[in-house]
Amino acid sequence: METKKEKNIDPEPRQENPDDEKTNESFTRIKGLFRKKFAVWIIAASAIFILGTAYLFFAFPETEQTEQGSFAGKFFKPFLAEDQSFLERNSFFFLPGRNESASSEKNGAETVLNEASKKEKSSSQDWWLNSGGIMNLGSGEFSTNLGPLSKDSRWRKLYSKSNPEDTDKGYYPQNIFRLVTRSKWDNFSQSVYFKIEKINLNQSENRNESNGILFFNRYQDGDNLYYAGIRVDGDAVIKKKINDKYYTLKEKEFFTNGQEYDKEKNPNLIPLNSWIGIKSEIKNVDGETVSIKLYIDSGEKGEWQLVLEAHDSQDKYGKEPFLEKGYAGIRTDFMDVRFKNYEILKI
Repeated sequence: METKKEKNIDPEPRQENPDDEKTNESFTRIKGLFRKKFAVWIIAASAIFILGTAYLFFAFPETEQTEQGSFAGKFFKPFLAEDQSFLERNSFFFLPGRNESASSEKNGAETVLNEASKKEKSSSQDWWLNSGGIMNLGSGEFSTNLGPLSKDSRWRKLYSKSNPEDTDKGYYPQNIFRLVTRSKWDNFSQSVYFKIEKINLNQSENRNESNGILFFNRYQDGDNLYYAGIRVDGDAVIKKKINDKYYTLKEKEFFTNGQEYDKEKNPNLIPLNSWIGIKSEIKNVDGETVSIKLYIDSGEKGEWQLVLEAHDSQDKYGKEPFLEKGYAGIRTDFMDVRFKNYEILKI
């Protein structure tokens, strides 16, 4: 099919031709149609922009810009694609129960987050429950599973086969609770308040004095990361795990009060049924050293006491320090625990 050639523009004056008027009328009509279509596209694009902005406004509560430039303000849960990082924001506040997927494993909770084999399979935009069966969410708090699972629970059945020793035949998967953020952080602090409701006196050899409530820092995978938190023997601790081997960077007594840990007679020295805050800070120093600090607020007064500070450099602890960004998160062992006011702040 022959294509109609574009009309040449004659630079020289010429006489009017009767056919020119018809041509001009056609050209005018074409220009009019083009302008109308262009206007429709502009209106449609504007409408999409306005609707999108309105959605973001109502879907996510407004935030306030702090003096440090972080989005502090109210608790929120941002929508993040898998390859986006929390580092695109300066803070992350966790409001339990919002935008989480419910399931049949209610167990008295408003909402439940199920364990997933991979972070990509997690139903939460923010969290990956790597171990522990379920996490309860609702009423401003979140928790491990509390008490035994029902006999018919799918997680009880799965754990009764995969790890019956640590979970009492699958009834207490919370004995190995591992919660990991879905995006990475570089230099940051994380804090949370916890309340231990019960110590699960399992007879596994893995229930020992090193158990506790610990933060994940610069988590690369389950075998390579930093820990910071409180052990059931009352000690505060900062540790490094590299290639599945542990190194203690700093440790000191905190909740001992002259007591001694005993697996059977005195299995926990951390106060029960009391809200306690822990906060860790991790950052690179001079591009070669990692600085890690641990703070504790033992009376829920908002007063953070610096308890430990450690530095990891060169190959002092196994191999070189974890200088690259990694995941954050929480680990608990052989206990039922409630949490509230979890937050991450970029430093």
